Amino acid sequence: RHVRTYFMSKTVTFVVGMTCDGCKNAIQKILSRIDGVKDIDANVETKLVKVTCDDIVEKQLLLDALLKWSASSKKSVELVD
Repeated sequence: RHVRTYFMSKTVTFVVGMTCDGCKNAIQKILSRIDGVKDIDANVETKLVKVTCDDIVEKQLLLDALLKWSASSKKSVELVD
């Protein structure tokens, strides 16, 4: 018998120095690889990235993934909440 585990969701917001759809697509691809990430709303105009994920996903894990991208792209990344 398969047992499903349901987690509460949370939203984590970042300010990211995205300048184009290439940046947006890269961020969505990177974050979507993390287990527990449900939705990624990346807006180039407002520079906001809102990640909806399971409550057990650590903010630091998301931040570390974005900081790795930041180091290679020379774009800024900041955790808002």
